[in-house]
Amino acid sequence: MIGAASLGGCATKSYVREQIAPVSARVDTLESRLQQTDGTARQALAEAQAASAQTQGNGQRLDQLNGRVDTIDQRLQAQESRPKRARN
Repeated sequence: MIGAASLGGCATKSYVREQIAPVSARVDTLESRLQQTDGTARQALAEAQAASAQTQGNGQRLDQLNGRVDTIDQRLQAQESRPKRARN
């Protein structure tokens, strides 16, 4: 009698599988979506890093151009401040 009572409360493997199947399917779906999201995030990070590097390069080029413009501006101001010679 004790043996029959203790075995009556046990779940069979097939019953447990049936109960777990919906949860397992949802977990699999969520894992798939998580992997997709992770891939998207990694791609976005790579693009952001590339854009940052390009921005830094553009900033350096702008700094160089500003230096050139300043030099040209100084030359023009120096020429304008010199007295003009009369041409024969």
